[in-house]
Amino acid sequence: MSDRDPKSNDRRLSRRTVLKGGALAGAAALGGNALSKAGQQLEPRAEVPDLHGAGGTGPFKDIQPGGFDATAFATEFDGGRVSQLPSGQTLREYDFVAIDKEIEIAPGVWYPAWTYNGRVPGPTIRCTEGDRIRVNFRNGGSHPHTIHFHGFHPADMDGVFEIVDPGQQFVYEFDADPFGLHLYHCHTTPLKRHIHKGLYGAFIVDPAVGREPAREYVMVMNGFDTNFDAENEFYAVNTVAFHYMRHPLPAVVGERVRLYVVNLLEFDLINSLHLHANFFHVYRTGTALEPDEFTDTLMFCQGERHVLEFEFKHPGPFMFHAHQSEFAELGWMGLFDVADA
Repeated sequence: MSDRDPKSNDRRLSRRTVLKGGALAGAAALGGNALSKAGQQLEPRAEVPDLHGAGGTGPFKDIQPGGFDATAFATEFDGGRVSQLPSGQTLREYDFVAIDKEIEIAPGVWYPAWTYNGRVPGPTIRCTEGDRIRVNFRNGGSHPHTIHFHGFHPADMDGVFEIVDPGQQFVYEFDADPFGLHLYHCHTTPLKRHIHKGLYGAFIVDPAVGREPAREYVMVMNGFDTNFDAENEFYAVNTVAFHYMRHPLPAVVGERVRLYVVNLLEFDLINSLHLHANFFHVYRTGTALEPDEFTDTLMFCQGERHVLEFEFKHPGPFMFHAHQSEFAELGWMGLFDVADA
């Protein structure tokens, strides 16, 4: 199927069709969901309200685009296949393949994506500073691709000049440095096309001294231009519009929550994150262990990423969303469901 003819398949609906009459439907599931607390199952809480009529828009049903589960993705950290080099250095090895694949980003809305390992975003790579990273990349797609990692590495591992044509392979190998929250993406031209089609993911390098224990979530902010007019019709974190309205992320009063937030939005200059009824500590790019800022709203340009930490003082449902109203109303909003300690 051509990605230049998005109207050729009647499954593809406009954003207005999806949203029409759907106001607040996504939030309704909160009251009946059992949520986890520190790995344990929680019973639905009577004090969680039915959120019909309260501050949000959502889809009519659950979807798992191409088998991708946005709830699971938020807590999936891929440490690779671990072994030791003769020097004693830890080696983490990953297999990546670029695949052309249709994904469902909202009910009835299909997008002809270019993916790493069949998913958008690609796997969240996690390692510790000083580890050796080896990524075996195969291009199974229809266009030339690469993987460009943010961070330090040799020039011939930069994912810019070593173009990998369809059917070809390349091995990226470098030491993980510096510690912090980074990203990876295809760097083949036209760059904006390869990024907005879905070739990106998060790359976490933990400091050798570690970070404080926390409940951790990955949020990759993205959008989708479904009619290829260089403007996004849907916005999300972790691809699926409104997913976290239907499936709130669990938290506990007084528990440290840590977000790894990466902005890979194309076509819009600025994205943002706002947390309701709370403030968060900002660790810019995650490259320091002392926070830079304490706020409730933060802007991100493309490729910008930050580690955010906070604790909830009160139980209940609390919204997070972009503070560009259009982004929020077209998919970029969700909920934390906070249980008593």
